[in-house]
Amino acid sequence: ANFSEQVVESFPSDISTGIYYGWACVGNGDVHKMVLSIGWNPFYKNIKKSVETHIIHTFKEDFYGEILSIVITGYIRPEKNFDSLVALISAIQEDIEEAKRQLDLPEHLKLKEDNFFHQPEGKIVNNH
Repeated sequence: ANFSEQVVESFPSDISTGIYYGWACVGNGDVHKMVLSIGWNPFYKNIKKSVETHIIHTFKEDFYGEILSIVITGYIRPEKNFDSLVALISAIQEDIEEAKRQLDLPEHLKLKEDNFFHQPEGKIVNNH
């Protein structure tokens, strides 16, 4: 799930590029583990950042147009280039496993139940 340019531009400007982990919720659905990539986007000649969320869950259908709420709880590694698709896929799998391990820790697990994810229908949070 990719965030729009408008949302990416509202991220703190000093947030480092790299791979993060945390919690994600689509609409008013369940909260799931996620891995987040914040990086420079080659499509925009690396002058704009992109934010891509990989929710560690299999959804039954697409969720285009839904609100995606996330809480970033930790950092895995810096952004980097890969020599091959195999190396990229391997790194992504390692990132997912690290996120799963970290998010099972009590200090991260408690954030899954945060009220942030359970706002009343239609309530705007942080201007979004």
